[in-house]
Parts: sequence; structure tokens; C-alpha cells
Amino acid sequence: MMKSMKTSIMMKNTMTTKKNKPLRKCIGCNEMKEKHLLIRIAKISDDEFQFDESGKINGRGAYICKNKECLEKAMKNKGLERSFKCKISIDLYDRLEQELRTYEA
Repeated sequence: MMKSMKTSIMMKNTMTTKKNKPLRKCIGCNEMKEKHLLIRIAKISDDEFQFDESGKINGRGAYICKNKECLEKAMKNKGLERSFKCKISIDLYDRLEQELRTYEA
């Protein structure tokens, strides 16, 4: 009996386990997607935002898909404003649109 338990424990340890990939919600389409498929926008200070490709910049972050449709939805439903709990300038949306063009090209 003990031998079979040891064998089953050894088999469990040798089997490969699949790692879960981190998921984040897009503020435009509200779909859960893998983190590497999204762009992170970090709020560094009260009025300073930065695009975070590494995902390691300090500050509150919001994620958006790498397509223009999700940006338009985020503007319409005020997803960034809800995420950061502050008013978002049109300049930030313009910068984000320029950033998205680099991913679509």
C-alpha cells in the first residue's frame, strides 16, 4: 500500500503543470485578455501618465487593447476616467492613438 502511494506522489511531481498567464480587463471592450496583448497606461502623479510596455512602472495602471476600436469605446464610456478616478485630457487620448498606430503598422 505504501509503495503505491509513493509511486503516485512521484508521478504527480514529474508531470508538467501548465502555468496560468496573467489576465487583465481592457477598459474599452471590457474583455479579459492576456496581459501581453494589452497596452498598460500608468498614472504616475496627479496629472502625469505614461505608457508602460514593461508593466513595471510604479503607479495605478489601466489596460487597453492594441486596436483603435477599443480606444474609441474607452473614450465613449470614459473607461480611463473611471480607472484613474480623474478627468482625462484629449491630449492623452491623442498620444494613445499615436501609440496604437505603431502597433497596428
